[in-house]
Amino acid sequence: MRTAASALLAKEEGHLHLQDKEACEALLDGYRQSLEEGGRPFVLEEEHKWLREMALGELRDPVRFWAKMDALPRITGKLPNKVQNSLDRLMPERGLEYRTVRRVAGLGSLGHVRTVALAECHGGKIAREAKALAPSAIHWVEGENGRLKLLYQAILERAVRDPDPFVELRGSWIVRRLSPHCSRIELSVLPRNRDEMHLLYAMGWETANIHLGSASARKKILRHLRQLKPLQIYNAARDMAKAVTHDWRAWKGAS
Repeated sequence: MRTAASALLAKEEGHLHLQDKEACEALLDGYRQSLEEGGRPFVLEEEHKWLREMALGELRDPVRFWAKMDALPRITGKLPNKVQNSLDRLMPERGLEYRTVRRVAGLGSLGHVRTVALAECHGGKIAREAKALAPSAIHWVEGENGRLKLLYQAILERAVRDPDPFVELRGSWIVRRLSPHCSRIELSVLPRNRDEMHLLYAMGWETANIHLGSASARKKILRHLRQLKPLQIYNAARDMAKAVTHDWRAWKGAS
């Protein structure tokens, strides 16, 4: 539902050109088929040539990428010990000197602190990021108190995907590698001649790859999907998009 609502919001901003109902149907088709077939990871070097060609655009230009990293504001002061230790751990060599900068990225995690370590090793540039995580909002909705569990590591270990050895959870921080070919792909920078139906189908499939980590839920989800009427996902996504827009306007007015 979150992905479908995001697709509708992207359409409003001009980043998608599909009809709203078509976008929801493509997501749902990919999600359903992945659940039925047991999922399959996306490996750009092999079966998904169309996605590889779409992903390797101008944003993947190493010159542009590292220029953007080098322009980020430097962090002054001492880092929290857990962040410092986590960044040290992901460096290719012990004792490698690096400088730390502050980064803002994406829309879904705005407000989460991101610390990036930039260094050079044997003539090549490297970047490692530590991002602060927060528990799922479902805990807040259900009124839970006390120390809340982060499920990020469990998702990494149980989802249907090829694991990245440079991604790990350290306490409440996710630490990972950044590089020109290892970073978020924004809709706004994808080529105009992209196959949007295929792209949203893949997003639905990948969502199921994650949900398949809860193996006992697969049959229940498929049974629920069979009972859905064609317009239900569109109507629910439209309501969620309206709620997000309302909240954003309220925040914008208060800030």
